[in-house]
Amino acid sequence: MEPTITIENIVASTRLAEDFDLQKLLDTGLKGAVYNKNKFPGLVYRIENPKAAFLIFASGKVVCTGTKNVENSRIALFNLANELNSIGYKGIYLKPEIHVQNVVASANLRTSLNLNAVLSAFGVENVEYEPEVFPGLVYKLADPRVVVLVFRTGKLVITGGKCPEDCEEGLRIIKTQLDNLGLLY
Repeated sequence: MEPTITIENIVASTRLAEDFDLQKLLDTGLKGAVYNKNKFPGLVYRIENPKAAFLIFASGKVVCTGTKNVENSRIALFNLANELNSIGYKGIYLKPEIHVQNVVASANLRTSLNLNAVLSAFGVENVEYEPEVFPGLVYKLADPRVVVLVFRTGKLVITGGKCPEDCEEGLRIIKTQLDNLGLLY
């Protein structure tokens, strides 16, 4: 049975204005927003539909995290732009250019792995495994440029992709390599 991949988180960014007065945003109607410039330089704001969290910075840049697909990231950022516009904040870009910064996915190979054998087979060039420090093997792929965390349970975390297809390709590559080396039981 082929492993399935699950997108866990999308991180996307954009610029919604030339700049923001974060205290003014907090005071003018972003209900539930949190801003403490002594702890973090951005305002944190969460929405439920689609479920997302925003980090809003004085530079006008916004980071959206917590969505499970790219389209929901786009919808969330467009909704935020419209909400800021509707509460009277001037100069909001209503059609922002959105950039996916990171896709995090998980997968399960449905078999246990001997990580020492994986390390020996893969070599040390693109692999880190220090079980005293971290229980997973860290495998860095060059193309696509993703990092795969491999656990002895056969579970994987794939991160660093710029699109879901990068994570899917990372899964395909590592599964094929493990299979070709006879390491999938």
